[in-house]
Amino acid sequence: MRTAQDFILEIPVLKPGDPITKARQILRDDRFREVYVADAKRNLLGYIDLTDGLRVTATKSNITIEGFVKEAPMVHPADPIEAAARAMRSYRTDSAAVVDPEPRIAGGVLLADLFPVIISRHELHGTVETRMSRDVVVVEPDDGIAKVYARIVESGFSAFPVMKKRRLAGIISRRDLIGSRRVRSVVAENAKTPVESIMNTDVVTIAPGEPVSAAAELLVRHDVSRLPVLDGNRLVGIIDRHDVLASLG
Repeated sequence: MRTAQDFILEIPVLKPGDPITKARQILRDDRFREVYVADAKRNLLGYIDLTDGLRVTATKSNITIEGFVKEAPMVHPADPIEAAARAMRSYRTDSAAVVDPEPRIAGGVLLADLFPVIISRHELHGTVETRMSRDVVVVEPDDGIAKVYARIVESGFSAFPVMKKRRLAGIISRRDLIGSRRVRSVVAENAKTPVESIMNTDVVTIAPGEPVSAAAELLVRHDVSRLPVLDGNRLVGIIDRHDVLASLG
């Protein structure tokens, strides 16, 4: 049985009084969508995520992370990786803190690392359309970056498909927004720069009638966290790693 200990890695840990700008610097790293927060003894207090990092647009700010901390998913080193994945699913996170009984942070596990192993060991049931989310918020290529930025912060969604004349043209994610210094200046100045200037146009998709196992294979092969679901050219949903894991046999 593979356990959290087998996949534990060192994760960034901040204190409540650290500035939000420090968290944002960490969140620009492709590996981390959450940053964990602990007291001086490394006792887990919670986490902040990419959306929290987007809430403050100033390059320099004295705002601390204390007001953004949320309850965090946590597992113990001996917990099976399936338990870690369930904890992440319940919190809709891409990581979980690994703690001792105090609970002091010993490290963390990432869903991206556990996912390929879990799906290789379990039968996946159902089709994409039975597991996908149908509540998909979309934006258009000429929507301003500032508008999309505000919508992501307000909605809590991690990404929006970009639709042009009812066809999928790209996708814009929190990662795209937080990783660009240009975005912060555009937002601060309320400039009209369109989202198509930073969106990702290389989008992997899947059809609703495909088996969930096919979605899992694409997620692993392309190392992406979600797939837009297209019925022909019509966007009908989106499926992510958590949705796939919900279909475990």
